[in-house]
Amino acid sequence: MSQMEGRTASVRQQTQVQVKVLVPGNHSMVSLLGTRDELLKLIEAAFESSVFVRGNEITISGEQADADRVARLFEELIILLERGDALTADTVGRSIDMVRGDLTARPSVVFGDAVLTARGRSVKPKTVGQKKYVDAIRNNTVVFGIGPAGTGKTYLAMAVAVQALTAKETNRLILTRPAVEAGEKLGFLPGTLSEKIDPYLRPLYDALYEMMDAEQIARLMDRGTIEVAPLGYMRGRTLNSSFIVLDEAQNTTPEQMKMFLTRLGFNSKAVVTGDITQIDLPAGQHSGLNVVREILTGIDDLSFMYLSSRDVVRHRIVQDIVEAYRRYDEARS
Repeated sequence: MSQMEGRTASVRQQTQVQVKVLVPGNHSMVSLLGTRDELLKLIEAAFESSVFVRGNEITISGEQADADRVARLFEELIILLERGDALTADTVGRSIDMVRGDLTARPSVVFGDAVLTARGRSVKPKTVGQKKYVDAIRNNTVVFGIGPAGTGKTYLAMAVAVQALTAKETNRLILTRPAVEAGEKLGFLPGTLSEKIDPYLRPLYDALYEMMDAEQIARLMDRGTIEVAPLGYMRGRTLNSSFIVLDEAQNTTPEQMKMFLTRLGFNSKAVVTGDITQIDLPAGQHSGLNVVREILTGIDDLSFMYLSSRDVVRHRIVQDIVEAYRRYDEARS
């Protein structure tokens, strides 16, 4: 070993620390570490520190920064257990991503934000980006949620909207989308205008039925409390005391986007969601979502929130697919 290598090894040895985490006796170590230590193995694979478990004491050995992250991760997981949350591979995996990527991120805070509890389940953010997005919707009058498929842009916006309606914080919920023809002329499709438009709006109905009972939805729609309609139906209206969600906004024209944003009345809130990599407009037509990002800068009470592949909450392979496409598009540009 050279003199330089000897000094490097000495420095590394000096920075090794041991951090201990004591697990309260009322918690099963199996709940924390997983059956056959499957959750522990996920943690060990994600960090360079070594983890030794004896009874209810966890000892983490490694370089200071890494060992501290692992300790903080275990402390967050213990908080989740104390709150009654079951730890799964997905929960632990997302907690690892948070702790590794953001020194201030707290999984217990992110997972603890129940946006909406309905039909026996809770809708919660699953990433730091989603948590910031939900907070932005709560704290601003207009929010643009921009990101790839699977990041929860529309689903979380609708959950906040349904919660606001249920809590009587708003009088009306309006869900809308542009009816992009996607290669087929609406006039040539069979059925009434409503039947022709329905496929474009179906994803909004699907999300709504996951959050509310079908009978309740039907009753509120009959009263006009909930409205699901194509974007063209917004023209000429002033929407007071309403929570409006515009989905697939990348397929609006600049004129449609301006029309929509100027419908906003008193005591109303709007969330505009879209994926700027999935524009279905005819060649040469500018996207209203792209244009509006250049126009609405520095306006109070309006926020642009950007979600990324790290915020994809579908099957984990979807996250890899989205990231692969992002790299491919960057290489071509």
